[in-house]
Amino acid sequence: MRIEIRNGNGVSAVIITFDTRPSEFDSDYDRNKFFRGLHGWKQTVPSGEKKYFYRRSGLLDEVPHIKVADSAFIVAMANMQRVVEYFEQWSDKVDYEVMEIMMSKKRVHELME
Repeated sequence: MRIEIRNGNGVSAVIITFDTRPSEFDSDYDRNKFFRGLHGWKQTVPSGEKKYFYRRSGLLDEVPHIKVADSAFIVAMANMQRVVEYFEQWSDKVDYEVMEIMMSKKRVHELME
């Protein structure tokens, strides 16, 4: 990852990191519900001899982001509230942090597309 620091050329974005507390989830289904809501999933529906495949979207399919690691991503400041609201719904089972960062205007524009 390349980090650039320039005066006057930066735009605010946030990096969001999270960590699940597995013992707090009621079941594997409950934990999967969190991850599916965040990342989306592929669904396979068998029907006779055919199979139908569907892509179910999650929050990050709708919010432009840059994946930093499995549990860290960057979103533009304009989309931060939507992501924080999702994590607040899971705050009893998931710890998260939001840190403001500066990114080049060009990179944030790419992120917003």
